[in-house]
Amino acid sequence: MEHQKITIRQIELYRVSIPLRKPFVISLGTIKEAANVVVVIRTDQGITGMGECSPFATINGENQDTCMAVGQFLATGLIGKNGANIEECIHLMDKTIYGNSSIKSAFDMALHDVVAQNLKVPLYKLLGGNLLKALVTDYTVSLGEISQMVEDALQIKQNGFTVIKVKLGEDPDKDVERIRKIRREIGKKIKLRVDANQGWTPEEAIKVLNALKDQNIQYCEEPIPRWDFMHLARVRRRSPIPIMADESCFDHHDAERLIGLKACDLFNLKLGKSGGLWKAGQIVTLASKAKMKMQVGGFMESRLGMTANAHLALSNRSILFCDFDTPLMFTSDYVKGGIQYQPGGKILMEERPGLGAWIQEDQLRKFQQVVI
Repeated sequence: MEHQKITIRQIELYRVSIPLRKPFVISLGTIKEAANVVVVIRTDQGITGMGECSPFATINGENQDTCMAVGQFLATGLIGKNGANIEECIHLMDKTIYGNSSIKSAFDMALHDVVAQNLKVPLYKLLGGNLLKALVTDYTVSLGEISQMVEDALQIKQNGFTVIKVKLGEDPDKDVERIRKIRREIGKKIKLRVDANQGWTPEEAIKVLNALKDQNIQYCEEPIPRWDFMHLARVRRRSPIPIMADESCFDHHDAERLIGLKACDLFNLKLGKSGGLWKAGQIVTLASKAKMKMQVGGFMESRLGMTANAHLALSNRSILFCDFDTPLMFTSDYVKGGIQYQPGGKILMEERPGLGAWIQEDQLRKFQQVVI
């Protein structure tokens, strides 16, 4: 494929930290702020692209400091390269350093923004999608005392959301009690999803999921440790609730392995795991061929990163579910354009070229930066 020339002239890395309204707790730890990195790519053609990552040390092995450091190596290698050839830029980043999928996803996002702007099309069209599909996000109940989780679930229902996701994975018996009490209080109509974040053993997962078979659960995300994926197929066979692979499915290589093992029913796509939109697209292709449905989720990205997630969610009919709630947990919002949250968790996407979300220059200058 012949690519138009878009020369990368300058790359900037910004350290962006935003406190959350209240701590967000999962089985892997407690999060008190979104400690993110924003990548800005400027080109000789006058096009500026932006990307964002939200590193998660216990999942992708990165944090804000590593992203700022590794990002400088990646940026140095990309200066002068043709930003229109996204695949070549991704291969170059992978040759530069192994792993580091989170910071690579921010570069990938900014490159896609540049290319879509250059073509004067919204990013979802570059990815082969359209606006015919409605996007609806869930809202998450974080892990805690049962009474508090019930109260949080009731508040989410009162706020008009139609889908609630519940974090589990601390203690199997308490997890069953959590869901039973939440379901009793919120009623039967609201959809429930559960996410154990690798918190159970295979036997515990089978026990919990069978105990919850009458609770109308849509699916369970990552019930067992990611390294124990060889036992995930057994959990799936014995579970009355569909199994969604999350932490065990980083990139397309993981997806191919899990499909071959018949280990799960669904995939949860996250750009910070896959390394960006290009590799996430490879997962989508594999899952679609296997007739598997997907969710697009995230870590603690702002509306900048979540807008990229929304474009990805619009790219394929097999992507049915969205988990885009974290920007609603921020104490401030520095993003212009991008997705807008509507009543009931509905996501509004405007027709703009490229990503369609950005941070204004005066706001960028407030953050600690490195220029390459």
